[in-house]
Amino acid sequence: IDFDTPAKECYNFNNSIQEDLPMNSKKKAILVVSFGTSINEAREKTIDKIEDDFRQSFPDYTIYRAWTSKMIIRKILKRDGVRIMTVTDAVEQMISDGIQELIVQPTHILNGIENDIMISEVNFFAEHFDSIRFGNPLLSSTNDNLAVIAAIKKEYPDIPDNEALVFMGHGTVHFTNTVYAALDFTLKDYWHSNIFMGTVEAYPSIDTMVKLVKNLAPAKVHLAPFMIVAGDH
Repeated sequence: IDFDTPAKECYNFNNSIQEDLPMNSKKKAILVVSFGTSINEAREKTIDKIEDDFRQSFPDYTIYRAWTSKMIIRKILKRDGVRIMTVTDAVEQMISDGIQELIVQPTHILNGIENDIMISEVNFFAEHFDSIRFGNPLLSSTNDNLAVIAAIKKEYPDIPDNEALVFMGHGTVHFTNTVYAALDFTLKDYWHSNIFMGTVEAYPSIDTMVKLVKNLAPAKVHLAPFMIVAGDH
């Protein structure tokens, strides 16, 4: 994913704030918010890599990390003695560090429960910053769906007509879960009828995937995670 392009689209900075200050004199930060994972190997290959991309693409910004899963944060602290900041912890740290301009970019796939809570927690401290801008989760528009399809087609360029490719997302009780069904339809519309999108904890479910794939009767099924971090699932 090219983080430079989406960020320029998401964040339209208002230079009217403290116009007497040169833009490069302000202390700027990007808070990268992830759900988190207790599996270190998975974190190194995913969350760590995403944050490294931000550091390379935005050298003028300090990069902060926050996770939304307090259960995972507690587990890592107890097991490894490592303290991961919550969103509130990270924002308070940035205030202490004198950050004036804040970009918040989630690594969430959907505008779901975690994203809603994150926005609320950050906005609680809005008066302490000159500006706060929020980037969108991965799937926030039809164009996002098409961009994701273009990306995963590069990973799976040659799926024969007699085989099936099944992606499995996490799923959520939030109404935005309908994005998965929309993406399944878009996959078939813009790619091939033998490509499926299901979820582990919502709809389309595993049982639905099994039924649909059986109806296709493919010679082989390719199963792939559609998650930022493919851990326990």
